[in-house]
Amino acid sequence: MMERRVVITGMSAITPIGHGKDQIVKSLQNGVSGIKPLRAEEFLSPYIHSKVYGTVDYPVEYDFKRNHRKTMGPVAYYACQVAKEVLEQSGLTEEFITSGRLGVAFGSIHGSPTVQRNIYRIFFGATEKSAVREIGAVDYLKSMVHTTAVNITKMFGITGRVIASGTACTTSSQSIGYGYESVKFGMQDAMLCGGADEYDTTTVAVFDNLLACSTAFNAEPHRTPRPFDKLRDGLVVGEGAGAVMLEEYEYARKRGANILGEVIGFACNNNGGDMILPNLTGITSTLKLGVENAGINPQDIDLISAHATATKMGDIIEAQAISAVFGNNPYVVGLKSYTGHTMAACGAIETIMCLAMMQEGFIAPTLNLEEIDERCAMLKHVQKILQQPVKTAAIQNFAFGGVNTILMIRKFS
Repeated sequence: MMERRVVITGMSAITPIGHGKDQIVKSLQNGVSGIKPLRAEEFLSPYIHSKVYGTVDYPVEYDFKRNHRKTMGPVAYYACQVAKEVLEQSGLTEEFITSGRLGVAFGSIHGSPTVQRNIYRIFFGATEKSAVREIGAVDYLKSMVHTTAVNITKMFGITGRVIASGTACTTSSQSIGYGYESVKFGMQDAMLCGGADEYDTTTVAVFDNLLACSTAFNAEPHRTPRPFDKLRDGLVVGEGAGAVMLEEYEYARKRGANILGEVIGFACNNNGGDMILPNLTGITSTLKLGVENAGINPQDIDLISAHATATKMGDIIEAQAISAVFGNNPYVVGLKSYTGHTMAACGAIETIMCLAMMQEGFIAPTLNLEEIDERCAMLKHVQKILQQPVKTAAIQNFAFGGVNTILMIRKFS
């Protein structure tokens, strides 16, 4: 089977540091943190130790028709908004969009937890059987795990394949990777790919109970998370969405599309062991597979966007894997230091950040990286903004369940 080049012709994100490329670039260049105080419900707040969150604290304007809104929870609103912006940016015609040649690969970690909690509150709080009728007729459509993908297909009349990845922190990097393979091997001519997650306190509670959340900087939210830093004390949960349009190169070229970058490789595998703890062998294997899939040498990578959640062991093991595969050649940044861990959206958001830095010719530093942990010091960390051209970048993400991914992207020229 002939392999085809896959280019990026649209990108958009809603993040704790801004909506769209211009706002995100400005925040990256000025070291703006999107971490704010946690908006916890009063009855939950005393039981959650972490009081910080990567928050979208600005209004997002939606103009969706009612027949689309009725099946959408907050996470689908995020997803459909960035999808709309990507479709507009790509310039694809409505005829193409609805032709079956465009597919969707999009996911979230668990649908809309806000809607799910309301369902459970009604169900378990009911004193009469009739009370369950208060559960909305479309609540399942809002909360099902593939709600983002299918609400996108419904809103825009997309009739191609649907891939609804739900692999926690690798959700949107998998979505982009599987979209890349769908176009590369001719199963679709274009794929709209990404991920989203909404604000919900239960997500924080889960990681807080695992002792994985940052708690030491509750009074100074902007000082956490601290990837690779000696004082890091855990991740910060965040919200947002990111989407990219992947397209077959020749079709994009012939129609005069504005090409933003190129996906040149993807790898995904599993540790085959513990469900939570990172695994050096598994992660290292994934990074090697990504380089092999891209058909490049490790020294060709200029920039690595590390998963870097700022957990104690996670950062160390990732640093060891990067060192084993790439040595000290590429610059390494932890972009979650700006946004927190946006869960299903992180891979797409971090890909968009890397594309933006490629286009603008700079590398943003890892925020809060003041004293590098000696166990992570073998890498070329970025502690201040660099005016540095980036031709090729790798985006790394790892998830509960032992799922590992790497995306390889290249500046288009």
